[in-house]
Amino acid sequence: MKTHRWQGVYPALTTKFKPDYRLDRAAMEEHFAWQINCGVDGLIVCGSLGENSVLSTDEKLEVLRIAASVSEGRVPVLMTVAEGSTADGISLCERAAREGADGFMVLPGMRYVSDRRETIAHYRAIARTSPRPIMVYNNPIAYGVDVTPDMFHELADETSIVAIKESSDNVRRVTDIIHRTGSRYAVFCGVDDLAMEAMLMGACGWVAGLVDALPAETVAVYRLIRDARIEEARKIYRWFSPLLHLDVSKKLVQNIKLVESIVGVGTETVRPPRLPLAGEERDQVIALVRQALASRPHLPAVEFA
Repeated sequence: MKTHRWQGVYPALTTKFKPDYRLDRAAMEEHFAWQINCGVDGLIVCGSLGENSVLSTDEKLEVLRIAASVSEGRVPVLMTVAEGSTADGISLCERAAREGADGFMVLPGMRYVSDRRETIAHYRAIARTSPRPIMVYNNPIAYGVDVTPDMFHELADETSIVAIKESSDNVRRVTDIIHRTGSRYAVFCGVDDLAMEAMLMGACGWVAGLVDALPAETVAVYRLIRDARIEEARKIYRWFSPLLHLDVSKKLVQNIKLVESIVGVGTETVRPPRLPLAGEERDQVIALVRQALASRPHLPAVEFA
């Protein structure tokens, strides 16, 4: 398993639940296998889109085991580490490595909004004990902590940190990170409706959300850009853009699970306090998806090597 240079499309996978909110193992096995068969380059489990905050540690590890058993080493499987304390983050990394994680997507400590010194100390502590490579997830809009390009420069001596999921909603950051750190990190865009812009400016990967429902289109956009077939990629991306906006919402989980349901690869079941979309809010998403599916573009052949 090559983990030192992650790149490509990494779905932020949804966690599947039965109607009584228990984990639905069979549904996840089917969905994860479908994603791999559609050409994704890695799997990320138990992230924000995977409803991390309402999963117990044992449940997170069970979802990880499902993904690892489905992958069988074909693609890297990353476990999200979004714990409230640095010590709990270290512990989860150790346990997840034993359960088959190929790497970790690590967030700042949750709930407490750390300052620069505290954020760097948190990442250094996890990096120095981590048994697997790390992707730093930077999302200051959602979590209040910004890992800046200068901070990534300072963390560059931590060799276990190999990648960045950049979700600041500022596409300039891709250029700024590369300017400050060169090729030190694999930079992934973590905002669906900025993905093409970010990749054109040097991001080598896309941690994607709508891929959970539409993997073929997501993979096609990435691979066309990689192969410098920009006009073909732009045509698909412009069609995709109204759907990609659904990822940039406080209700991204409900939005994307509804899209999954419409295309027949999941259900709308979310764990409270989340509830499925209702009323006009739900109707608007349904109309948007139906309109997009009615004009779904032909996908050109792409190289999957």
